[in-house]
Amino acid sequence: MRAVMAVTFTPHGRLSYVDPGGLEVRVGDHVLVPTEAGPEVAQCVWAAEEVDGLDEADLPVCVGLAGPDDLARDEANRKRRAEVRVVANRLIRRHRLPMKVVAVDWIDRSDDFDREAVVYFTAPGRVDFRALVGDLARTLSSRIDLRQVGARDSARLIGGVGHCGRDLCCSSFLTELEPISLRSAREQNLPPNPLAISGACGKLMCCLKYEHPLYVEFSRQAPAVGQRVLTEAGEATVIAHTVPTDEVVLRMSATGEVAPCSRADSCEARAAFEAAEAQGRRPRRRRARTQDSNDG
Repeated sequence: MRAVMAVTFTPHGRLSYVDPGGLEVRVGDHVLVPTEAGPEVAQCVWAAEEVDGLDEADLPVCVGLAGPDDLARDEANRKRRAEVRVVANRLIRRHRLPMKVVAVDWIDRSDDFDREAVVYFTAPGRVDFRALVGDLARTLSSRIDLRQVGARDSARLIGGVGHCGRDLCCSSFLTELEPISLRSAREQNLPPNPLAISGACGKLMCCLKYEHPLYVEFSRQAPAVGQRVLTEAGEATVIAHTVPTDEVVLRMSATGEVAPCSRADSCEARAAFEAAEAQGRRPRRRRARTQDSNDG
């Protein structure tokens, strides 16, 4: 068992999980979290809880509670980041470059000669920003690091609200952006409408990967669309799958009636088993009979 708490470096930003290091931290407290640029101020949004299955090296350990000097330094860095963004946008317009600033990091190690501004930007292609870097360095009196990011990383840095009404997964809790294929949308019977299956970044929604294994397992076990099955009410044809309710939609051959049916009840073997149970005898299991002789 290991104690874990969640913190965020920016309001409503992506969650980072850290070890409280034995400190009693409450929601809303500001703590110091180790980063590559040194300890940074973060706010606790989820109090420490005991969690199983974590190695000692999996999480950074909280350095301590943030004091007045730490909070003042963090506020000064926020203002400095805003200033860097304004200067970068002004110089980009002056150089007429097809760039868009999406985020800024300011690294200040309390040394006039060891300050760095990291500017993340998007662009339709490669950009020659050598002249821009020189102007930024002279204006800000610091080292400049320009980093081009893609659409998904841009959405993660900016944040936003998804179709579900919640914060974007990539900007809240996802630590790795996994590739999403159009096959996932097709196997979940989603409409081939880019507006319906694309996220704020314009790419396929990350949540398409969450339920994909359930759809694959359902398709493997249930009768395929177009197959004929035998139910208690007679022969029917499968016309659709409803995975969330574990049902198939059937059209009865005799009456043409369309009705949902449990995936288990759509097989002849299941119906025969329940009928035999009602008569007090247990039948020998048989393979479900379908048009293509597949398992029901």
